[in-house]
Amino acid sequence: MDKDNLGGEKAIIEERRKKLEQLRNKGSAYGNSFKPKNNAKSLLEKYGDLSKEDLVVKDIKNISIAGRIVLKRVMGNASFATLRDSSGDIQIYVTKNNVDEDVYEDFKTWDLGDIVGISGSLFRTKTNELTIDVWDLEMITKSLRPMPEKFKGLTDIEARYRQRYLDLMTNNSTKEVFIKRTKIIDSMRKKMNEIGYLEVETPMMHPLAGGAVARPFVTQHNALGQDLYLRIAPELYLKRLLVGGFDKVFEINRSFRNEGLSTKHNPEFTMMEWYEAYASMQDQMNLTRDIILNAAKAASCKDIIEWDGVSINMKKFNQSTLTELVLEYNVELSESDIDDEKKLSTFLNSKKIKVEESWGVGRMLLEIFEETVESNLIDPTFVTEYPVEVSPLSRRNEDNPNFADRFELFIGGKEFANGFCELNDPDDQASRFEDQVAAKDSGDKEAMDYDQDYITALEHGMPPAVGVGLGADRLVMLLTNQSSIRDVLLFPQLKS
Repeated sequence: MDKDNLGGEKAIIEERRKKLEQLRNKGSAYGNSFKPKNNAKSLLEKYGDLSKEDLVVKDIKNISIAGRIVLKRVMGNASFATLRDSSGDIQIYVTKNNVDEDVYEDFKTWDLGDIVGISGSLFRTKTNELTIDVWDLEMITKSLRPMPEKFKGLTDIEARYRQRYLDLMTNNSTKEVFIKRTKIIDSMRKKMNEIGYLEVETPMMHPLAGGAVARPFVTQHNALGQDLYLRIAPELYLKRLLVGGFDKVFEINRSFRNEGLSTKHNPEFTMMEWYEAYASMQDQMNLTRDIILNAAKAASCKDIIEWDGVSINMKKFNQSTLTELVLEYNVELSESDIDDEKKLSTFLNSKKIKVEESWGVGRMLLEIFEETVESNLIDPTFVTEYPVEVSPLSRRNEDNPNFADRFELFIGGKEFANGFCELNDPDDQASRFEDQVAAKDSGDKEAMDYDQDYITALEHGMPPAVGVGLGADRLVMLLTNQSSIRDVLLFPQLKS
C-alpha cells in the first residue's frame, strides 16, 4: 500500500473512532441483545418469487436480520443499503417516515463495514428488487477500518490469503468454495458411516517419525524432556486398531510434512485414511471411486469437469500397472529394461534427472514414472504394482516380490489417493524398517524411524487388510475448480 493510501486509511480510522466515541457515550457501540430471526438467503428463497401485489396482500411483517453494510445510498429523507450476512445479501430501505428521526440521522453517518440489526416488512421496489422496509434498526458493531475499495471483492491475491476475513467479507465466490468444502468432507464421512466404518481419533504428536516417507516437523515436550514429531500420517496407529480387533476404521485427520510451499503443497493438510480387514485391493479402489463420485455430487459437479485447464471425465475411471504406463509413455524402454539398474540410470541421466547413490531399481522406476507419466493421467486412473523399494509398509505381490500390492489414484495429472494391501508379516516389516534406518543414516531426511512397538503389535497378529489415504484438500481443489491449494484452505501457510 502506498503512502497516500496509508494516509487516507489513517484519516478514515480517526474519523470512525470519533463516531465510535459518540456511540460509546450513547451506550450503543457494541450491542449484544439483537437476535435475528431471518437470514438473507432464506428470505430470498421463500419470498423471491412473490410479485409486488402478492407481498402487499400477504403483508409480511416482523422480519429481522443482522448483517454488514456493504453498499449504501443516502438520498435525503430515504436511503437504500445492502446488508450481507453469512448466507448472502439483501437490500434494505430506511426512511425518516418509518424510523425515529434521530435514529435516521445516525444511520446516515454509519459506514460500510458496520454490522447492524434491522426489523421491518417485505416489499418490492420500482426496479422489482425484494427489499426490507425498515421500521427499527440499531448499531451492533462499529467497524473502525474501511472495507476494500470495491465492495465487489478483494482482488489482491496475497491480501486474500493473509486477511482471509476480508476475502470472505467481500467475495461471495470465496465463501462458496468453503461451503462446498464442508459439504465434500461431510459426504466423505457420511459414506464411511453408511458402510459400517468406525470413525476414530489418533495422536497428532508421535514419539517416532513414521507412517509415511516424508520429512517431519520436530517439537519438544518440556515435561517429558523429549522430542516429538507432528503426525506425518496416522497409518501406524490406525493399523494398531486392526490388531486390537476393529476391522473397519477411518480418520479425517490433519497431518504435517516439513516440505516446501507451493500451489500443490501446504505443510499442514487434511486427508481421510481408512483401513478394512479382509478386504481386497479392488474393493478399496471401488470404494475410493464411490467416495469421490459422492463428493462430486455433494459439490453439484457435472460428469465432465474443468480443472486447471483440462477437461476430466469423472465417469471414466481407468486402471493400469506402473510398469505398463512407463513403457507406454517411454518407447525407448523395453520390458527387459525395467529391472536393469544400469539402463534405468542411463535413461534418467538422458532426461537430466540426477540419480542418487542410494536409489535402487525401484526408486529409479518410480522417478521415471513421476517425471514422464503422471502429468498425462488426466481422466481418473488407478496405477497399481509399485516397487517394494518405495513402498515400505505395503505387502509384497505374491507373483513378483519386487513389487507391492499398492495403488495410487491420479486425476488431472495429480495424485489423489494412495492405497495398498498392508504388510502384516512382522519380520518383513522389521527388515524394511531397518532399510529405512539405513537410509536415514545415509542422509535421507524423509526416511522413517524403527518403530519397535508397531513390530510388537504385528507379532500379536494383524489380519490381512487394505488401507487408503485420500487427500481432502486436493479433492476440494478438483471439485471447486481451484488451481492452488491456498484457495481451499481458510488460512494457508505463508512466508512471514
